[in-house]
Amino acid sequence: MHVKDAMSTVILTIGPAHTLRQAAQLMAARRVGAAVVLDSDNSGIGILTERDILNSLGAGENPDRETAQSHTTPDVVFATPDWTLDDAAEAMARGGFRHLIVLDGGEPVGVVSVRDLLRVQVACGIRP
Repeated sequence: MHVKDAMSTVILTIGPAHTLRQAAQLMAARRVGAAVVLDSDNSGIGILTERDILNSLGAGENPDRETAQSHTTPDVVFATPDWTLDDAAEAMARGGFRHLIVLDGGEPVGVVSVRDLLRVQVACGIRP
């Protein structure tokens, strides 16, 4: 199976100026663990995860003043729709993260998460 078979195509996108509180509210409303940060002026495409927000709060930072730009995960690893699910799982395990932005032609077309991989694994009756 491929990433395109498991990824979510409904993507939460935010801008770099969104506060962490705004990002958290949007993520909670959409029931997602990551937002794609589109910053055409600087870094291009990034990702902000619930862990990034948690780390900021744990450090005592104010979620109404901290922005997505300041907490976007650096060195994002991108997948393509044609990656195998094994490729995606390996990239996540190697990088220590739970979400991959899926790009097709340089544009975000989905997000695949560890939860997506598990869902497909269970649906296919694959057991570790």
